Amino acid sequence: MTTGGRVTVHDLARAAGVSLATVDRVLNGRPGVRQGTIDKVEAAIAEIGFRRDLTASMLARARDIGMAVIVPEGTNQFFGKLAEAVETIGHQMRAERLRLDLTRIRAMDTRALVVALDAVASDHSDCAVIVAIDKPEVHAAVTRAAGRGIRVITLVSDLPGSARQAFVGIDNRAAGRTAASLMGRFLPQGGMVGLVAGSLELIDHAERVEGFREVAEAEFPAIAIAGPIEGQDEFTLTYERTLELLTHHPDLSGLYNAGAGNAGMLMALNEKGLAGTVRVIGHELTGPTRAGLESGAVDLVLDQSPEDEIRAVCAAARRLVLGPDAAPPAAPIEIKVFLRDNLR
Repeated sequence: MTTGGRVTVHDLARAAGVSLATVDRVLNGRPGVRQGTIDKVEAAIAEIGFRRDLTASMLARARDIGMAVIVPEGTNQFFGKLAEAVETIGHQMRAERLRLDLTRIRAMDTRALVVALDAVASDHSDCAVIVAIDKPEVHAAVTRAAGRGIRVITLVSDLPGSARQAFVGIDNRAAGRTAASLMGRFLPQGGMVGLVAGSLELIDHAERVEGFREVAEAEFPAIAIAGPIEGQDEFTLTYERTLELLTHHPDLSGLYNAGAGNAGMLMALNEKGLAGTVRVIGHELTGPTRAGLESGAVDLVLDQSPEDEIRAVCAAARRLVLGPDAAPPAAPIEIKVFLRDNLR
């Protein structure tokens, strides 16, 4: 232990019993260091109170921190907003030596996600950011990326049990529980509630549905559940599946859309003459959900800020590449609740 003054890398090397070159490789996330040695250096950091000089760490790097951000495209307006946030925040982060490279792929396309992730090269990117699909092929691609030295960050939809190193997004189970708690209050006499999702292969959608069921079954036994139907977050398919749901359950009292495809769902409600009659809770404040709130066709929207999430992704990348002191500890992404009354 040192007894005063600033703790240096020399102190850290002595405490860990390794060379200065090894300390440099560990602090800057360079390959070629055994996990046992990394653990020794990290333990010494905690023991002697070493604080990384982040400016020096960045100057020591031959390149900026590179992030390959892979975002789905299609009719899901939320992902459009997420891509815009990558471009906007990425421009701001260039001054802090973070580089965000955006790639758009077809939504819900496992093969496209695998190909895009396999294309991320470690000599150009330090991190890969993906909206995960819970499929074995994606787990394998994440493992391959980690083997190349790429730190994988999941965004919006997580991939538990994989080699990913960080997740940025809301607590989706809590979001589903919130939706059920509010739906139960919207329907004090109970009734049938239809569940809509993009795909249950997306962990965020699956967790929202599970959270909704947990609260509805435990606290609102007068509510029955139909579905979930899966619309792949696409306008046409969500419209068709919702139309079928409304036809099979003409007495439907509520709809909870745990995914996107809100415009298709609302068109089906309008076509059946049920807009403003069926209680509706959806996700993400986009054009269709905002219009639905204003017209009364949507009762409540649970929203997550794409800008906040991309900033959190940048902070996670700093911590993963430069060490835990490189950015403040991760804070939960806020679930925002919008009614017609608090629209801005």
